[in-house]
Amino acid sequence: MTIAILILAAGSSSRMGPGRDKLLEPLHGRPLLTLMLDRAHATGCPVYACLPSPSHPRARLMDDRTTSVWVPDADEGMGASIRTGIRALPDTVEAVMILPADMPELTAEDLRTVLNAYESGRIVRGTSAEGKPGHPVIFPRDCFDDLKALGGDRGARGVLTDHAERLKLIPLPARHALTDLDTPEAWANWRAGHSAE
Repeated sequence: MTIAILILAAGSSSRMGPGRDKLLEPLHGRPLLTLMLDRAHATGCPVYACLPSPSHPRARLMDDRTTSVWVPDADEGMGASIRTGIRALPDTVEAVMILPADMPELTAEDLRTVLNAYESGRIVRGTSAEGKPGHPVIFPRDCFDDLKALGGDRGARGVLTDHAERLKLIPLPARHALTDLDTPEAWANWRAGHSAE
């Protein structure tokens, strides 16, 4: 069974303010996006990355392991990235893991945990240790048409609601499934609590 990983990295990072890009923030000496790509590749799954354009600084971080998917209407919101990314997947892909790129606590082991929990026809979603739903989420192919129809900035919430009876929740350590860093303040606070990072 082929499960692709679709990394969402096309957002504007506008909440970081002028001159800063959350996906280029250094972590372990590398940009966050590079780290997330490496973690995705460590699973052995094919990896696709949604990016704003070939001229964007993030595009320089891509290598021949990753299929770049350009999202010219990324400013519309997460729905545009998911829609465009799903349309780019080949017919051989039977399910897709949607992975936002701004979640530094999600490890390769976390991704493997969610992948190993996948059952054909189910939607699998990572949660915090306490059970609060977060990321990543795996959708089977029969949800792809719904994902291709997404718009706006609500992401795939509506698809999850429409298929709630198929949802399988998988607890991940601590707040790995929930921690996303969108602002300078969020980065500063997170780094203060992760001094080794």
